[in-house]
Amino acid sequence: MLAGRVVGTARATIKHPSMKGWRLLLVQPIAADGRSPDGDPVLAVDHLGAGIGDQVIITSDGKHTQSVLQDKKTPVRWSVVGIAD
Repeated sequence: MLAGRVVGTARATIKHPSMKGWRLLLVQPIAADGRSPDGDPVLAVDHLGAGIGDQVIITSDGKHTQSVLQDKKTPVRWSVVGIAD
């Protein structure tokens, strides 16, 4: 799991069927100081309603993502698992 900040959204006209209807967020992982970028931004599926500027927790746990998207063959790697207050 990583902490990150939502810096944008993404749209795709053609995507894997498991992603249909899901929001895609561009999330910038952040370092322990809560401000500094820590690596490249990633695309994450959001089922919690995070918005631009929100601090989120993302995971690359495939089993979690498969259960959220209800598809064992989804190519999605990252998903939002929490929104920080």
